[in-house]
Amino acid sequence: MLHADAVLFDLDGTLIDTAPDFAAVLNRQLQAHGRSPLPYASIRAAVSQGSRAVVALGFGDRFDLASDEFEALRQEFLKSYLVHLADETQLFPGMNELLTGLESRAIPWGIVTNKPSLYTLPLLKALRLDSRCKVAICPDMVTHTKPHAEPMLKAAQHIGIRPERCLYVGDHLRDIEAGRNAGMTTIAVRYGYIPDDEDVDAWQADHTVDTVFELTRLLGLA
Repeated sequence: MLHADAVLFDLDGTLIDTAPDFAAVLNRQLQAHGRSPLPYASIRAAVSQGSRAVVALGFGDRFDLASDEFEALRQEFLKSYLVHLADETQLFPGMNELLTGLESRAIPWGIVTNKPSLYTLPLLKALRLDSRCKVAICPDMVTHTKPHAEPMLKAAQHIGIRPERCLYVGDHLRDIEAGRNAGMTTIAVRYGYIPDDEDVDAWQADHTVDTVFELTRLLGLA
């Protein structure tokens, strides 16, 4: 069981399941451009890599990813995603109970994400998490993004907890690197948006869990 003064989470694929809305928006866009929809599983695995990776799944065979045409498609995707970002997105099963457990013990929790605030803040509001999390650090709020330590340190400073007393939970190598760079204890979650060929153990997180329930037990909340 871990003891910490604060718990920080990555957003997509760690705290909340945003993949259904990413997949729905991409497949609608593909159909609008006369292309066949993609399997949900393939889109899900790319979500933690951001909009560029998701749109590349659908159009990367047709457009150079550095081209103006591809960027126009990405902007089209993002415009639609902003409208539909909370249609199906929700906390992962068991996560609300985990957060409630932290809150009942007066342990602050927050978010450090590479998802821009344009999407993060309305999403947190739609899920009624904005009043619960003590901090939400997005890439447009810092000079350097994960895996740099800056957003992690900013989050810790905001809530008044020393970095070494914080836990950081994430589903991507950059999450673990960011936590490590900031001197935080790191937890990798296998339930996130991880490609089948990714070796999570190679990330060398301090702890690795397969489910939200396992994470809850590790935090001493179950």
